[in-house]
Amino acid sequence: MTRFADKHTDPHPPTGAAETFDVVIVGGGPAGATAAADLAKAGHAVLLLDKPGRIKPCGGAIPPRLIRDFAIPDHLLVARIRAARMIAPSGKEVDMPVGDGFVGMVDRKDFDPWLRERAAAAGADLREAAFERVTRQGDGPALVHFTTGKGADLVHHAARARLVIGADGATSPVGRAEVPGHDKMRQVFAYHEIVRVPKAGEAGEAAIGPTRCDVFYQGRHSPDFYSWIFPHGDTASIGTGSARKGFSLRSSIRSLREATGLAEAETVRREGAPLPLKPLKRWDNGRDVLLAGDAAGVVAPASGEGIYYAMLGGRLAAEAAQVFLATGEAKALRLARRRFMRLHGRVFWILGMMQWVWYRSDGLRERFVSICRDKDVQQLTWDSYMNKELVRAKPAAHMRIFFKDLAHLFRWVSP
Repeated sequence: MTRFADKHTDPHPPTGAAETFDVVIVGGGPAGATAAADLAKAGHAVLLLDKPGRIKPCGGAIPPRLIRDFAIPDHLLVARIRAARMIAPSGKEVDMPVGDGFVGMVDRKDFDPWLRERAAAAGADLREAAFERVTRQGDGPALVHFTTGKGADLVHHAARARLVIGADGATSPVGRAEVPGHDKMRQVFAYHEIVRVPKAGEAGEAAIGPTRCDVFYQGRHSPDFYSWIFPHGDTASIGTGSARKGFSLRSSIRSLREATGLAEAETVRREGAPLPLKPLKRWDNGRDVLLAGDAAGVVAPASGEGIYYAMLGGRLAAEAAQVFLATGEAKALRLARRRFMRLHGRVFWILGMMQWVWYRSDGLRERFVSICRDKDVQQLTWDSYMNKELVRAKPAAHMRIFFKDLAHLFRWVSP
């Protein structure tokens, strides 16, 4: 673990006196912006630093639980999904209708700035800035160094903070410098292209259903994950992910676009980023740093869902921060991870096992998609996804699914 506590000389001294805050949050994505808004509403002095010019690759799905718990307005929803289409290696398709309600879709280029502006409206000091490092003088508070501007206009700043929250992504500079084990985080790389939805009569018109998410479980497009086409209103996200070194994500998307008739669709933008594979065992440094969102590893296995878990992680980080600020006890920082794992640790374990079992070969993927035809599977899947909790009220259905999974896994039935 790298520390800067004992360095007394600074190659880039800040301009002017250091400002003082209760909390400095590095990263203004869903986790950081949520933590900033909650802490500012609670009356704390919060500095939110966000590096401009980056949009995270993301399908953009948000469940009703997120919309409700975090008060997301309708105008941010670019589509309302009523079904998911699962596509097997053989090309067989299985539609899974949502039933009552819908899954919202957002575009991160608009969603994240709105969250940051909401945090600023709540009282957080929002700045476009690049994080540099954290230093300390003995037992004194953390000094967060950051820059604003570019080139000749680059200015070095520093801010004192009782607590630093690192919400700066899977490769979190805050986490790597401050939290033991962060540098060993296992990651998958995600890549997507935002394309303009073809108009009536244009090539690829039928490939994008305005109220349907298409999920491709095909090894040629991802050897260990899945690929997707998610509608965003006038645009769509076409993406994939893989942890396998040497696998070309760009070539995969080019192949998927060709296979679906979208090769000539206008490309609006391209984005790629690493995603964590599992929650870290530790989210704090035992002193004055706490992680949230991707920096803490909270992206769901198998599904890759991250927005809800990031925002929940940001909220739990804010709750732990308030206890820490009130008591001064560093052990309060552990509350964020403890509460998150109590709520979702079992779900993450189940999804991790599902990915390990079913994503290993096209033969297994074929059987996995076949399982999705089952009405019990569909209902329990959507109930759990929409409400973000395991459905315990139907033990008979769980048992039926368990035995059906075994039958498919051991090839007692045809896919």
